[in-house]
Amino acid sequence: MMKSPSQPLEPVKSPWWKRVGWMLLIWCGSVLALLAVSMLFRMMMTAAGMKSH
Repeated sequence: MMKSPSQPLEPVKSPWWKRVGWMLLIWCGSVLALLAVSMLFRMMMTAAGMKSH
């Protein structure tokens, strides 16, 4: 029996390893972005004469 068009289709649930993989990928991307921003700030501070000894 086919569902009528008025009934919403149930979303297909992806496997847990795909969901965890996407979460890990997004987390790694955000960590890398934070690293890039912090290195940029460090370069700007070094250029301004602020060096850590």
